[in-house]
Amino acid sequence: MYSIPQVVVEKHILENMSLVRAWREHLGLSQQAIAQKMDISQSAYSQMEKTKSNLCPTTVNKIARALSIEPEQLAI
Repeated sequence: MYSIPQVVVEKHILENMSLVRAWREHLGLSQQAIAQKMDISQSAYSQMEKTKSNLCPTTVNKIARALSIEPEQLAI
């Protein structure tokens, strides 16, 4: 079982922030830095952070890899 830091959970719940964005901010990374790791544009990554629908498993895996976390940590 993988844990999610309390601050990430609070941003997600109290600030209505996506888990993807909450993790990125918690790790002190920019959208541009994550987009570069994923080999996509910053604007494409930004849309992934804003989505209210579920991301496909392949996308979740790519984001998790770019954030250096486990895909399971992007789900509550």
